[in-house]
Amino acid sequence: MPEIIKRRADRRLILLLGALAACGPLSIDMYLPSLPSLAAAFGTTAAAAQITLTSFMLGFSLGMLVYGPLSDAYGRRPVLLGGIVLYTLASVGCALSFSIDSLVGLRFLQALGAGSASVLARAIARDAHAPSDAARVLSMLAIVTSIGPLLAPLIGGQLLLLGGWRAVFVTLTLFGTLCAVTTYLRVPETWPREKRASSALGRSFAAYGRLLTDPVTWGHVLCGGMAFASMFAYITATPFVYIDYFHVKPQHYGFFFGLNIIGIIGWNVVNTRLVGPLGSLKLISIASFVSVIAALATAFVCITGLGGLWPIVCCLFFVVGVVGLLSANCTTDLMHRYPHNAGAAAAVFGAVQLALGALASLAVGMLHDGTPKGMGIVIAVTGVLTFVGRTLVLRWHGTPVRASRAG
Repeated sequence: MPEIIKRRADRRLILLLGALAACGPLSIDMYLPSLPSLAAAFGTTAAAAQITLTSFMLGFSLGMLVYGPLSDAYGRRPVLLGGIVLYTLASVGCALSFSIDSLVGLRFLQALGAGSASVLARAIARDAHAPSDAARVLSMLAIVTSIGPLLAPLIGGQLLLLGGWRAVFVTLTLFGTLCAVTTYLRVPETWPREKRASSALGRSFAAYGRLLTDPVTWGHVLCGGMAFASMFAYITATPFVYIDYFHVKPQHYGFFFGLNIIGIIGWNVVNTRLVGPLGSLKLISIASFVSVIAALATAFVCITGLGGLWPIVCCLFFVVGVVGLLSANCTTDLMHRYPHNAGAAAAVFGAVQLALGALASLAVGMLHDGTPKGMGIVIAVTGVLTFVGRTLVLRWHGTPVRASRAG
């Protein structure tokens, strides 16, 4: 009976952590259908509207770098709560924005807060589980996290009809408030005081030096980060490619978006079943191979225009689908390589991942010419670099970390 109670409590914690980790994806995906109308409302260009995505990604990335070491030194719970409060207040400001410039700035602050939920949800899951279970648990976390983005564009499309783009940020404010209250009541502290004492703040930030001089770190962040960047090229481009170029209705955009979320869920289900018998490295190798082939196929159909919309949708299904699997396995392996600095390791992975996503988003905006070609080019580059990261991981994985204290 105690074991059953423990499993139920574990499932509830995974559900809650998944909801917290969804703060970032929801804040992006729910307002994607509004991007064209937001550009029109402020009398600006598509590229300027896409900068609100880029600023969010940069803020998200910076927030992760700060929250990881802070949580290693002071505990997960207080840092998590502070970030969610910032996210909620910034969401209020986004709803009241009066110009595209103010929205860009407030989206940056919103992302700073959301970064705490993303990085610390993973760190808490790692704290509470043994290495053999952590990749499986993070895949379960990714499945829960994917449910929000699956529904978010559909909800965003309906909110656009009901109250315009500002209604999206009102909804995100309510979600942030619910997350703050639930975290205060239900999320336990998983990082013991004795470990915090040995992870002073300066030492926690110093862990970045060890991480960033480790080829395995760069292999993981390149493999998982470039896969994520390909997804962000898709996220940034498809509102305009689908809605403006292929004339998909904004209210129907969510259905196309949902196909890729189903792919992410499916690959993560596969990961929960196979990570035990095959191991993380084998799955990283397989998924990165799928990623590069699908990315090159996407570039081909985007540049040639062969077949119109549906070949692009089909190729993107595989490009986006493997992102969650790669992120779960790359993050888990990196955190367990640095067990005394798991928060910093998760922060480095998440921050570089988000920075690469921001660069991909910016590149798509710069290459935007009203056709799918820019998206295809960016996705091809990210797919090839994903495979390069996989090669680095397999080549250097057996080498020890530079300092025994980090390992």
